[in-house]
Amino acid sequence: MSKQITVIGGGLAGCECAFQLARLGHQVVLREQKPIKRSAAHQSDTLAELVCSNSMRSDDPTSAIGMLHAELRRVGSLILGAADAHRVPAGGALAVERALFAAEVSSRLLQSGQVQLVAGEVTQIPEGTVVIATGPLTSAALTDQLAKFTGEKLYFYDAIAPIVSADSVDETIAFRQSRYGKGGGDDYLNLPMEKDEYLAFVAALKAGTKVKPHEFEEPKYFEGCLPIEVMAERGDEVLSHGPMKPVGLSDPRTGRRPWAVVQLRHEDRAGTAYNLVGFQTRLSWPEQKRIFATIPGLKDAEWLRMGQIHRNTFIDSPRLLERDLSLKAEPRLFFAGQISGVEGYVESAACGYLVALALHARLTGTQFVPPPGTTALGALYRHVTGEAHPEGAAYQPTNVVYALFPPLPGRVKKQDKRAAYAARSTADFDLWAAQAPHPVAAAVPPVPQAAEVTA
Repeated sequence: MSKQITVIGGGLAGCECAFQLARLGHQVVLREQKPIKRSAAHQSDTLAELVCSNSMRSDDPTSAIGMLHAELRRVGSLILGAADAHRVPAGGALAVERALFAAEVSSRLLQSGQVQLVAGEVTQIPEGTVVIATGPLTSAALTDQLAKFTGEKLYFYDAIAPIVSADSVDETIAFRQSRYGKGGGDDYLNLPMEKDEYLAFVAALKAGTKVKPHEFEEPKYFEGCLPIEVMAERGDEVLSHGPMKPVGLSDPRTGRRPWAVVQLRHEDRAGTAYNLVGFQTRLSWPEQKRIFATIPGLKDAEWLRMGQIHRNTFIDSPRLLERDLSLKAEPRLFFAGQISGVEGYVESAACGYLVALALHARLTGTQFVPPPGTTALGALYRHVTGEAHPEGAAYQPTNVVYALFPPLPGRVKKQDKRAAYAARSTADFDLWAAQAPHPVAAAVPPVPQAAEVTA
């Protein structure tokens, strides 16, 4: 059964795909350009580097992303296993200490003896069976190679939030509290704003100097990760109903809800750094320091990383890919992760897992049976293959959301829908698990939690 496969890209999709292929008995060469070359967004030389945020979002098993967490745990996901091993307090969200997470992924991946790691940029697509998992920052040279098979290149801009040193935040102003008292009840640090402070901040965002794209590039933003100044430009109240929403929080000094709030989330287990939730930005670095210093509690902030933007490349998967996620024009090429049009760390790992199953079926002469569309894994598959979208709809990246699932049968009360989706997903996943090419763990009974607000 063993046959060598090349996986290009050592991010979450590539690592998950390589790990699952090795687990299924295949020899894998994992090609990663670091440490010889890095993209504009990368800062370390590790595999599975998290650069946008350390949060893998809600772990509530009745949310779409929480369902995906649960399913990946059941199939023995490398990424979810490493995340669980190195999670940090974040209310109901799954957040990790990034350095330890990356080290765990690398260690487990290379211990199998089935994966060979080769460093250096790939500028020519290798011979044989290849998985393209190069993510949103695929190099120009490889993008040009892929364009020969895929045609028009698609892209949008994805923004990175800044990180502040914890000991530089004024805790005489900030207060510790999670929305609705979730998790430990004080996992987040909150910076409250009165109405006049908030409106002045919004005005500063609108007027601030932004980093402009190249003349030949048209800005396209993923709606789930808009730069904060773009949201501000849509109306003065947008931020106070979005990432700066004060609902579920009460300032203990006043006993009332602030007009708006900036939430800071743990960047590491020790709590030495925080990222600004929802503050991805294309403001210039000097402007970020000036404008963000006007936020109460950040006057003397020490910035460990400033926000930035990067181009996100993806293909029109419903048009270009076969049902087994291979390229119609070149069937030896498979696409996994964000380059295939999924958005998010967990979704990228899930896509890597699906490609590993499809490729294993191809190489063993068996039928590829993806998880049912009623499951979170199956819903992502529905997105990438176009099943979840109206005929002729423009293909855009997305996180896993209930809109990708088939509708629930009959009439279900609004307050019961999430639990109904989760129950149906678990039952259908159990049926699929019986024919999976590897062991699948039993389901853990869900414990519903309140909705988590994350970037």
